[in-house]
Amino acid sequence: MPNISIEHIAAALFAVAIIHTFAAKLFERLSHHSPRHAGLFHLLGEVEVVFGFWAIVLVFVMALVSGGKEALAYAESRQYTEPLFVFVVMVIAASKPVLQAVMAAVNTIARILPVRQSLATAWLGLAAVPLFGSAITEPAAMTIAALMLAPQIFRPEVPERVKYLALGVLFVNVSIGGTLTNFAAPPVLMVASTWNWTSAFMLATFGWKAAIAVLVNATVAVVVLRSHLPDVDAPDGGTTQSPMPKALVAIHLCFLAAVVALAHYPVAFLGLFLMFLGVAQAYERFQSPLIVKEALLVAFFLAGLVVLGGMQQWWLQPIVSGMPPKVLFFGATALTALTDNAALTYLGSLIVGISDEAKYNLVAGAVAGGGLTVIANAPNPAGVALLRRGFADESIGAGELFVGALLPTAVAIAAFSFM
Repeated sequence: MPNISIEHIAAALFAVAIIHTFAAKLFERLSHHSPRHAGLFHLLGEVEVVFGFWAIVLVFVMALVSGGKEALAYAESRQYTEPLFVFVVMVIAASKPVLQAVMAAVNTIARILPVRQSLATAWLGLAAVPLFGSAITEPAAMTIAALMLAPQIFRPEVPERVKYLALGVLFVNVSIGGTLTNFAAPPVLMVASTWNWTSAFMLATFGWKAAIAVLVNATVAVVVLRSHLPDVDAPDGGTTQSPMPKALVAIHLCFLAAVVALAHYPVAFLGLFLMFLGVAQAYERFQSPLIVKEALLVAFFLAGLVVLGGMQQWWLQPIVSGMPPKVLFFGATALTALTDNAALTYLGSLIVGISDEAKYNLVAGAVAGGGLTVIANAPNPAGVALLRRGFADESIGAGELFVGALLPTAVAIAAFSFM
């Protein structure tokens, strides 16, 4: 076990990593003003690199202080199933057959709604897809929603403040939209088996409240966006230009469903992923380039969070366990902005004798605050990786994201507090 000096060093590096996420946009600007070191500044400006970079620093510091064996033993002791799963599900969910199938369904529904199709499509991307995340998991929902919404909302000509509001709504809605079941949202998954929370319990206790908040947030966002959305109908994902064989779509959807079902078994879903790559290569003419690079960056970010976050229990757990139930809700929301909400609820599951009221407030606060920062919820880095090109300097500012997420977070807090 690492001694207390290592724990304090890890806490300091964790704080530096958080500050780095807020400074990422500054590094991107420096890359434009300093061509000689543009590559280094651009690397430091990649939000997805931040936690992986500082996790490597932590392991090197541990090796110097405690020895190489102890450092490697700690790194090997961490659980990397979630980063691996997010990597796999991002690549499969973003494949052309899956995206076309989703877009075709969305466009069919959008034509029925009594509003301009671009408005209806944007609303469905911000509301229906995040709620669908309760079935296909939040990382898959984030990937699909981001790719759907990028051509409509996250364009250079749309004002930055409007895009940050939409981004905040997307992140918050994905975070709370996965609470209709007990397996789709990482913070819920961490406590479901320990506390015997079934999907029926989640739907009755959290899900319907989350659904109302998601619909309100999406509606507000679309009202703000209405003058910035294209007047022409939204694209259909290419279904009319290149008809996709139905059998191939079905196979891709089966791959996605199987990976979701085997989310806790990395050997199994990685084997399926290799089979998926073979199918994608065999039918390359029906594929767009797979987002392997983006997915790897997100996995690197999450793996870094796993390594750094594993050393924060010594100060986080006393804070969580010492809060009264009513205070715990808002405390969890605030702490989620500083650490992954799944890590926060996991620490809560270790508290002996925690009351049912405290359990509810901990999880509700954790998912409500899941859109405030990039690190607050595991799918958020996926959204950043897929959408940052639509923002100034091709970088998403942590401060601007926090401000953009305040309103949808307040809606989520109200739904979980007063309903």
